[in-house]
Amino acid sequence: MRYMKNPQLHFGEVNIADIHIDARSRDDVPAILKGLQYIYTHDAARKKVFSTLEAIIDPSVSTEVGRPGMELWKIFVLATVKLGLNCDFDRLQELANQHNTLRQMLGHSGWEDTTAYKLQTIIDNVSALKPSVLAEINQVIVESGHEVAKKKPGETLRTRCDSFVVETDVHYPTDINLLWDAMRKIIELTGKACESENLNGWRQYRFNQKQLKKRYRKAQKIKHSTAKDEKKKALRCEEVHQTYRTYLFEAERLIEKIKTTLKALNDPGNVFQAEQIVHYIQHAERQIDQIDRRVLKGEVISHNEKVFSIFEEHTEWVCKGKAGVPVELGVRVSILEDQYQFVLHHRIMWKETDDKVAVPIIEAAKQRYPLINQCSFDKGYYSKDNVIELNKHLDQVILPKKGRCNKDEKAWQESDIFGEARRRHSGVEACINNLEIRGLNRCRSYGRDGFERHVALSIVATNLHRIGLLLQRKELARLRRHERRQQNPRLAA
Repeated sequence: MRYMKNPQLHFGEVNIADIHIDARSRDDVPAILKGLQYIYTHDAARKKVFSTLEAIIDPSVSTEVGRPGMELWKIFVLATVKLGLNCDFDRLQELANQHNTLRQMLGHSGWEDTTAYKLQTIIDNVSALKPSVLAEINQVIVESGHEVAKKKPGETLRTRCDSFVVETDVHYPTDINLLWDAMRKIIELTGKACESENLNGWRQYRFNQKQLKKRYRKAQKIKHSTAKDEKKKALRCEEVHQTYRTYLFEAERLIEKIKTTLKALNDPGNVFQAEQIVHYIQHAERQIDQIDRRVLKGEVISHNEKVFSIFEEHTEWVCKGKAGVPVELGVRVSILEDQYQFVLHHRIMWKETDDKVAVPIIEAAKQRYPLINQCSFDKGYYSKDNVIELNKHLDQVILPKKGRCNKDEKAWQESDIFGEARRRHSGVEACINNLEIRGLNRCRSYGRDGFERHVALSIVATNLHRIGLLLQRKELARLRRHERRQQNPRLAA
């Protein structure tokens, strides 16, 4: 069973509204906690967040019996702190067990409560949050942030949209190292499964791994000849081919042996292990085929056939043409920021380019924020159809045209409204930098679901941090006015 938050205070516990957070601190933790405190102490926002968080509770599980799980408020606090600091779970565990202000926010008393969080408990509970739940919570946070920023009722939202690459936690891919990744997992999983089931044939599976790795290293280090002598080039080419053939032959031999072993593992108790092994065998066979075609037959492998990680299969090879960054390995993400520097909406661009998401991201954002009437884009989002569709949803579409403009287009792009929006558009780069500080420089969560959760959590943490900063600035200004009055009695009078 799981509770939202126990309303009954324990002896020594501080009410969240009474937690003192240093307004002078420039660290990220106080700003995040200040944002969380604001959400909790405002009834409307708290009720919306709590009712949304309840969606992660499995309705099929009885809430009356069983061991009590971590409170949903604690899960939310730990998740936002992790992404707000862009830290790993080890540091989050240390903060949850030792940081006094954070423990007060989690509902622990200072001197009597000795509750300690275990690492796996934090990992399992933070991973329970769903991207759809986080999107609903983000809307509540943005609306609360607009109140803090003194947004006038009925004021329209002027937004700016841009995309960037969130890198996945992968190494630089080559066809031979992807084959090695697949083979080492196949051998390791098969060897351990045979050990647990007392099956023969894989007692020396670690030795087999080392022998295959030697062949991989040799293929990795061998270079094609740059000599001008045709005989030397031909000899070197044959040596390269022979090295690759040896590597591929050993991989194929092990795969055939493993397929024979799988028949013995194909019982109900080992279905999951067998499925994992078969999955990696498919990766290995694809890489063997591509290496054979590329190196031995001289074919060019098309981009659509390539996989850039066997562990993070959603990883894409992205070339955005940035100076000093020839390629990025990850997934594109488009964000929509308003004039108060809150991220209203985002879209993960699975196999999509900028021009394909301009209309969908605005349509989705307008459903949550009907007051959006302007949005600025880069040229990468431009197409004739996009301009027509966006004008149906927005009063002002700031989208520079690729190529020459006709008379009307030129007049619009030379107008004061267009020019002012274009000057302000570069501010979205600061938002992207802020998101990268909050965890979107590299996603270390596993799988496609983990990637979606990581991106959504980072945006929630960024918006909470923004609320905290605004509140800290107001509090700091008040403290400075108070100090000036104390120093100068005439001001107080």
